[in-house]
Amino acid sequence: MFADYLLDYISASYYNKILLLDDEGLALTAGVPDKLMALGFDVVIYKDDLSFRIEHETKLKSDEVKIVVIANSKNYIPYDVRRRLRSYFISLNNLFPKLNIDVLREQDELDFELLCMAYKKNFDKLTSRKQTEDFLQNKVYGKENIVDHVTALALELKKKTTMATSYSDWIAVSEIKATIDVLAAEHQIEVDTQYVNEAFCVFALQNFGKLSSEISLKMPVLVSRAMEYMADRSKKYVVVVMDGMSKFDWRILSDSFRGLKYTQSATFAMIPTTTSVSRQCLLSGKYPSQLSEPWKQNKERQEFVSCAKSLGFADNQIGYERGYDAQFNSFVRCGAVIINDIDDIVHAQQQGRLGMFNDIRVLRDQHKLYDMVCRFLSNGFDVFITADHGNTPCRGLGKLIGTGLEVETKSRRMLVLQDFANKDVLLKKYDMIDYPKYYLKKDYDYLICKVGDSFDAKDEDVMTHGGISIDEVIVPFITIKAVDNIGKNSGICM
Repeated sequence: MFADYLLDYISASYYNKILLLDDEGLALTAGVPDKLMALGFDVVIYKDDLSFRIEHETKLKSDEVKIVVIANSKNYIPYDVRRRLRSYFISLNNLFPKLNIDVLREQDELDFELLCMAYKKNFDKLTSRKQTEDFLQNKVYGKENIVDHVTALALELKKKTTMATSYSDWIAVSEIKATIDVLAAEHQIEVDTQYVNEAFCVFALQNFGKLSSEISLKMPVLVSRAMEYMADRSKKYVVVVMDGMSKFDWRILSDSFRGLKYTQSATFAMIPTTTSVSRQCLLSGKYPSQLSEPWKQNKERQEFVSCAKSLGFADNQIGYERGYDAQFNSFVRCGAVIINDIDDIVHAQQQGRLGMFNDIRVLRDQHKLYDMVCRFLSNGFDVFITADHGNTPCRGLGKLIGTGLEVETKSRRMLVLQDFANKDVLLKKYDMIDYPKYYLKKDYDYLICKVGDSFDAKDEDVMTHGGISIDEVIVPFITIKAVDNIGKNSGICM
């Protein structure tokens, strides 16, 4: 909504060469770059004249290339560059002239999507402080506006789900779904998004095995490519693995990161989405079939150290810790920190999505993740935050004990069968999915519960993981660079 509103303001449909002077960072807040790229634009963040000319001047001179340059008004931009671009100065004052801008700037958590939804319906001038405060309280954050926003998002979600064919399409779907699920939980709005999981399941069964050949500059497509991806982009980094964190969870936690500069993308967890499999793949750079102990976690640290060494790090440059108090000495250049809080919340959850929303909000307000990230940034580490898998609501089919290979996991969404014992019986009785063994050892069979099912107590509502839903498979991948967040003019970690 906000991105579309801003794109209308700059007439993006009519011009091919655009300069956005954005001193308040609104273009990045709104997710405008992704929208612009969808319209065929190259999006360039302007740094200085020299680097711009070296990397982008040919695009500027080409009639066939559409380009948007995002810059600060204090940047020196030569006349010959400016005259080729249609310039727009974007600010709260320009975008929302009927409101009191001081009040908007004072908001700790201004929701631009809801603001745009309400602002478009407003025809009055509300420039006094009290008028804008009343407008925010009664209109922007009023239940009617939120329901209208969720309804609009639900229509967009259905459209994008129907049209999704690629991994990037499904990542876009997962973003909208997470937004809807959070709003629905927060405001107790009834909305069905479960059909998205079912549609994604069809995509994954047909295409998950092809993802290893996909390459993206924005993210590691599979978690098994994460270590290589991070090492290529940083000489000193920490990867924070939030066990069990879904996009739903990150949308809540990310509110505590306002003021930090970061980029958000996503990655695909390994299927089955168990901790032992997917986290080891993330930290080892391996596929499940290459792991010596895919169903146990006792070699996780060893796998991580081995991977870091293969990427060129020496023993004294590698660190592996657990918990928010983790610290690394000055020699470490490649660190991993494992945080179990969210997975613990998931497996103890008795209130479904609403319970997850409330518990993750408490975790957010404690600022433990944020404080740890700031500590690493101040010590010169780039920080990558991701997850080994997400989580999803399920209803119990009944507990299943002593069937299949014993797996070191709390998940009750999958079975590993040896010698194919009782496979046909289980498939028929519990209406399970016979998983195609992508990236897995071929001497076992892997049965996965369908969307919304788990082997918990009969008819018990739980939060869990291990399956093939979009909630479990597509997880956040966040990049926070130290250089962008340390110093007088960069971020707030000082």
